[in-house]
Amino acid sequence: MSRIAYVNGRYVPHRDAAVHIEDRGYQFSDGVYEVCEVRDGRLVDERRHMERLARSLGELRIPNPMTPKALSAVLHETVARNRVTNGIVYLQVTRGVARRDHAFPPEGTLPAVVVTARTIERWKGEREAVNGVTVVSYPENRWSRPDIKSVSLLGNVLAKQFAKEKGAREAWYVDRDGFVTEGSSSNAWIVTADNKVMTHGASNGILRGITRTVILDVMKAHNVTLDERPFTLEQAFAAKEAFVTAASQIVLPVISIDGRPVGDGKPGPIATALRRDFHNHAEFT
Repeated sequence: MSRIAYVNGRYVPHRDAAVHIEDRGYQFSDGVYEVCEVRDGRLVDERRHMERLARSLGELRIPNPMTPKALSAVLHETVARNRVTNGIVYLQVTRGVARRDHAFPPEGTLPAVVVTARTIERWKGEREAVNGVTVVSYPENRWSRPDIKSVSLLGNVLAKQFAKEKGAREAWYVDRDGFVTEGSSSNAWIVTADNKVMTHGASNGILRGITRTVILDVMKAHNVTLDERPFTLEQAFAAKEAFVTAASQIVLPVISIDGRPVGDGKPGPIATALRRDFHNHAEFT
């Protein structure tokens, strides 16, 4: 079946989908995005994703392109037209099309909206969760506002490519003070020797992941103690467990960091339990 994309009010064949050459997303990375998991044909945590989208748009002073109800309808229709049962739906909003100039375009310029959806075979993620994944460290190379889910991802691209060339699944950013902030496309977590879960606080230094937010609820249900503060690579090397979280990955146990095994080098019980129970605490629409 041919894939379908939503582009500025029209559903078009994916192969024909296009935006104007002077779309500010193309010219300046002047836009934001969201990725929702699709599970059993339903969107996971749509409300939370749309709230974060509204925040990102507000931080960049981009008008919301449509009402939440209309945008929700487009997301669900795109999923339906692509017959996605398990996968992701991607939404991107840019400041729109205007003559190339660094300053904002004239008032009234319409934001541009693109939505796509694709299938991700669930068994692949389950296999990664059973086997565990590896990460490597990478110097922080991004602008100072990764809390905004902007389409400006060149730093993330370089970090992810570094991980790929090292044979790793993910790269963990390390800031100038030696603390792990987050992954190139995920949030980073460790479990200490006394069974506390550590992760960087939700500040301007990281993206406040939606999966991250739900995981905090799962932890409460399991009476797992949260220590929400930055951790160093040395603390990560000494950890009993480590894991990453993201909408497209849910929870993936980390079994080695920079080639050094985490704990016994196998997925640990806390990460495994958090993944198993995640969708019991998520919202479905």
